[in-house]
Amino acid sequence: MVWMKEHLSTLGSPVVLCHNDLLCKNIIYNSKEGHVRFIDYEYSSYNYQAFDIGNHFNEFAGMSELDYGLYPSTRMQMDWLKIYLQTYKHFTNKSEEVSQRELDTLYVQVNKFALASHFFWGFWALIQAKYSSIDFDFLGYAVLRFNQYFKTKPAVLALQVPE
Repeated sequence: MVWMKEHLSTLGSPVVLCHNDLLCKNIIYNSKEGHVRFIDYEYSSYNYQAFDIGNHFNEFAGMSELDYGLYPSTRMQMDWLKIYLQTYKHFTNKSEEVSQRELDTLYVQVNKFALASHFFWGFWALIQAKYSSIDFDFLGYAVLRFNQYFKTKPAVLALQVPE
């Protein structure tokens, strides 16, 4: 917890309005109309941009049958992040040119905040285990999220934001 408090706030990720729960079931694609809609906003608030993206990538693993082998590869992340940055720049009236430094920086930020996502949802699951009436193995889910946090932490700590 101390590591997150001291380290994540220094990464330079902007604070933006975030969904904070972008699992695939909360993203609706209408192929006929060619648009995407987001649903289920009860966790939305201001947060670090990189948290929302890192959390989204973590959600690729699923919910009831977690498979972190589905976490996006570096190549897929870089492709996704480049399109994200181009779109972000377009809608904030900045140059749509994305530099390699910007892309590498966001990649590091996202993967470090993905650790915070594991920690957050692990604690959320512990609270749910105590108070929720939903039939779900919240304790088992918490263990899986905390295990993934500790498993990936050494590699993620080695990532450095480019100078």
